[in-house]
Amino acid sequence: MPAPAFEIHDMTVAYQRRPVLWDIDLELPEGQLVGIVGPNGAGKTTLIKAALGLVPLASGKVEIYGKSYFEQRRLVGYVPQRESVDWDFPVTVRDVVLMGTYGKLGWFRRPGRAEREVADRCLDQVGMLPLANRQIRQLSGGQQQRVFLARALAQDAQIYFLDEPFSGVDAATEAAIVELLQTLRASGKTVLIVHHDIQTVREYFDYVILLNMRLIACGPVDVAFTKENLQKTYGGRLTILDEAAEAMRQREPNR
Repeated sequence: MPAPAFEIHDMTVAYQRRPVLWDIDLELPEGQLVGIVGPNGAGKTTLIKAALGLVPLASGKVEIYGKSYFEQRRLVGYVPQRESVDWDFPVTVRDVVLMGTYGKLGWFRRPGRAEREVADRCLDQVGMLPLANRQIRQLSGGQQQRVFLARALAQDAQIYFLDEPFSGVDAATEAAIVELLQTLRASGKTVLIVHHDIQTVREYFDYVILLNMRLIACGPVDVAFTKENLQKTYGGRLTILDEAAEAMRQREPNR
């Protein structure tokens, strides 16, 4: 039986001895779009960073295809929150995407024609090839997000971690990202996405992880994304979210 794409066993993460994630156990099969959902401060970003070795574990372990991240890092693509990136760094759009090819090149080879062709193909996939020579700081937030997705594509990973890729982007960029994610899934890739909009979970994802410091539920959306589990995840805030969503629906023009 093949190893799951992603597993967490008894994972606890603490900052200055204060637990942020507590005793997490979960297992995800290959080829799924997975939404990581929960309130602010629930540990969603920490879950991804812990999986990638960016924050230390207090206990437990994380496995990607049955091995540690450090053994499997060439199989992993990562798109951080846009707010965490230094956009003033003087680099072109194409240069950013070329960084996605470095893992396969190793330390001593420089990107050549083949890598530039990969970069341009990935930029074309996200609609950014015409801006390949532009400085990354000159782009809009949505354009910057597309470039970082192109960089992840250039890694040709098997499993991708995306931290709030829809934050601050326009509707056209969000639709383009969703289409790209569906293409990745169709090719057998596994994608985990920190997501804040519970209204689109059923539309966007196959699997969902409901998190609030502890794991509330993990499974196919039809099974795990229930009102009962949402209530456990968000508590009294769920009523406010429901009311806000209803108000938005009432403001929308009839179609």
